[in-house]
Amino acid sequence: MTQNIEIERRGAVQIIRMNRPEKKNALTRAMYAAMADALTGGDADPAVRVHVFLGVPGAFSAGNDLADFLAIATGGEGGSEVWDFLLALAGSQKPIVSGVDGVAVGIGTTINLHCDLTFATPRTVFRTPFVDLGLVPEAGSSLLAPRLLGRQGAFALLGLGEGFSAERARDAGLIYDVVEEGRLEDATLAAAEDIAAKPPEALRIARDLMLGSREELKERIRIESQHFRERLASDEARAALMAFMNRRKA
Repeated sequence: MTQNIEIERRGAVQIIRMNRPEKKNALTRAMYAAMADALTGGDADPAVRVHVFLGVPGAFSAGNDLADFLAIATGGEGGSEVWDFLLALAGSQKPIVSGVDGVAVGIGTTINLHCDLTFATPRTVFRTPFVDLGLVPEAGSSLLAPRLLGRQGAFALLGLGEGFSAERARDAGLIYDVVEEGRLEDATLAAAEDIAAKPPEALRIARDLMLGSREELKERIRIESQHFRERLASDEARAALMAFMNRRKA
């Protein structure tokens, strides 16, 4: 595990909390590995019935840590931790609930496409600036977003990188409900506890029927990941990432 990912059990609910507030929960490879382990471990544990993702006040996640990206883009190895997490997320055998407050960029948005229920605060903005960074959509979002948002809504999110307010995300079907900041965790955990109290086998079958086969999703994640790594090594992406990092330093 890593100190930036906190794992807590509340009865049958497993809470996975991203806790790197000084970086707005930008995800490192170690954080991805810890979350993948939590998901697979929780799936294997009959005492766990629901996974919950939470961030910190004002930040669910700012996306991938750009220092990790730049290391890979300039010839470094790595990235399997991201792949492991995405496959664990796509293949989760237990329902997933998330509570999102504030910053939700990149994976901070796309993780919620895999959630069965997502609650967000009014100040939350969902944004995926993949193309702006010379990259491509990830986490199966190129498959899931068009199904949820329609082709044009998905293009606005994934292609234009347009920000979706919490209200717009709810109306589009990207999230379940909008709740005030002070109620976010209570509402998220109450929903998780309600789910955990359901007959587990009946719920598993119902969820599997709604989700259908996960193989198409996993294959899309594989294809996206291949393109993503190729783009990371491209001159276009390196220039865009360096320009972004320089703007942040200015």
